This record gives sequence, C-alpha cells and structure tokens, in this order.
Amino acid sequence: MIEISFFASEIAFAAIWIFVRICVWIKQRRFDWKREAVLLLMYINLAVIIRFVFFPRTLVDGHVQPLIFDTAEVFPLRINLIPMVHLFRYGTIRNKIWNVVGNMVMFIPSGIVLPIVYKKLKSFWKVIAAGALISLCIELLQLPLATRATDIDDLILNTLGVAAGYGIYAIFRHFKR
Repeated sequence: MIEISFFASEIAFAAIWIFVRICVWIKQRRFDWKREAVLLLMYINLAVIIRFVFFPRTLVDGHVQPLIFDTAEVFPLRINLIPMVHLFRYGTIRNKIWNVVGNMVMFIPSGIVLPIVYKKLKSFWKVIAAGALISLCIELLQLPLATRATDIDDLILNTLGVAAGYGIYAIFRHFKR
C-alpha cells in the first residue's frame, strides 16, 4: 500500500508545471509575464480539482487524508458506466446535493479559464470537448485508487460545469464588447 499526502502531490504537480513552463520558455525563447499570469489561473484551477477529486473531502485532525494506492484493492475496479444509477447513492440529502452540485461547481472555472488561456478554444463545443477530456483523464486516473471510483455521472456533471463556466465567460465577453 502506498499513501501519497496532499502536500506531496501538490509539490509534484507544481514541479511538473514549472518544468513544462520552463521547457516552453526555452523553446519560444521568450518569457511573457501576462501569459504566465493567465496560465496561473489554469494551474490554480487544476490544483483545486486535484484536491477535491483525488483526496477525501473530510479532514482528520485538520489535515487532508492521504491518497491510497493499494494493489490488493484495485480489483475489481470500481467503475460505473451506466448514467444516473449511482448519482444519488449517498446517504444524506446533504451528501447527495454535495455530489451533484460539487461535481459541477468544481469545473465551472475550467469553462471560464480554458477560452481565456487557449485562443483556439473560443467556441462552446471546443471548450466542452476540452473540459470533458480533462474530466475523462481524471476519471481514468482514479481507476487504480482504493478510495476512489470512476463514474460516468462525474464525467457528465463535470462537463455540465464546464458548460456553465463557458456560459459565464460568454456573458462577460458579450458585455465587454
């Protein structure tokens, strides 16, 4: 069994992000502060998603519980490919609402940030496709984790969150003109 702390995962994510950005700077032979500030929004967005998707929501002694990778518990895979079957499987009404609303709200910033950061993602369908792809990657990364499950409902709700975020982006862009 391997336990990965939240702090260690964020340090690894930050190191990968910085490495990629340095490679881009070297390749482009320039550093654009404005672009990096906008890209920082995407980094923060992804860091928050990592926190809430991979690590348990509840705190123990004020600390985020670790991510658990246990090869003995990987199989059978916890995967749901049938929409709406387990959407409301959580005990209390509060947890059911948290599941539905939380999965959507967590991805609203992606729908706003993606078209700002990436000029080729200006259309609704391109942003939706990019957001769905991000969500699909996250769901696939959850497959080997003992405490997480891969669920089509999460993919659908995350994508709806991206759509809502793009709607907010489009409204602001419309009023800006």
